[in-house]
Amino acid sequence: MEFKASARYIRCSPYKLRPLADVVRGKSAEFGLGFLTTCGIRRASFIKKLIDSAVANAKFGDNSLNAEQLTISELKVDQGPTFKYFKPGAMGRSNIYKKRLSHINVVLKKI
Repeated sequence: MEFKASARYIRCSPYKLRPLADVVRGKSAEFGLGFLTTCGIRRASFIKKLIDSAVANAKFGDNSLNAEQLTISELKVDQGPTFKYFKPGAMGRSNIYKKRLSHINVVLKKI
């Protein structure tokens, strides 16, 4: 049985989130939560909250499940929309800045 959770429009670049997603993908949900809790990086909290939500969805569907019995089968970090804005640069020019957003999807499977 699959249990899903998704978060959209996360204010963090997908290029910064993907290395964290690569570490926990394919592991148990308990390992992923433990790793992301002790990671010490602020952006790890986005993925941790999403895995927590997916585990809660699994418990709602089947009361006997817990994080030890679930594995992270799919964890995708996709790029969302990009905010583009300009700030003054050298010699009167304008520099373009891009604020990238992310969409994250998690699928947990029962072992």
